Amino acid sequence: MDRCIIDEVLLPESIIQKRVKELGEQISRDYGGQEVRAVGILRGAFIFMSDLVRNISVPLSVDFMAISSYTEGRDSGGVVRILKDLDKPITNKHVLIVEDIVDTGLTLHHLKEVLMIREPASLKVCALLDKKERRLIHDLQVEYTGFEIPNRFVVGYGLDYAEKYRNYPFIFVLKPEFYQSL
Repeated sequence: MDRCIIDEVLLPESIIQKRVKELGEQISRDYGGQEVRAVGILRGAFIFMSDLVRNISVPLSVDFMAISSYTEGRDSGGVVRILKDLDKPITNKHVLIVEDIVDTGLTLHHLKEVLMIREPASLKVCALLDKKERRLIHDLQVEYTGFEIPNRFVVGYGLDYAEKYRNYPFIFVLKPEFYQSL
């Protein structure tokens, strides 16, 4: 592990795992035995989703979508594109979108609109991280939130910068010199 890239460890592994367990238990209680289709948003949510679904005790199926609104760097490209759609229909299914981070809310808002057209029985969101101070869609509903974080550039636990740092088991602030243009 290269510590020279870490500005600050924002969320240690033990804190993340404790919260993910709590989220799984809360989701299980809220769905009360109803089957849930967890839809992971690739690639950032795959580690979080893997841990989350192991803590959900109701009947569960999983699917994935890949959506892009970011360039290779850190800034939003402003255009939301579906790169990989669902493999199975969600009509009359209880759908739980599993997202790594909610930032401006534009991507998630678009995704919810796309999925609502498919007539799920219900549609809820579980996000590991939420940067509410950057929110442009202020009425965006996120039913389950792991952590509200400040407006800092974070990586680790599935989150990346240019496809790097996903494998770290904690979430950290990346030193600016590793993502700012030289």
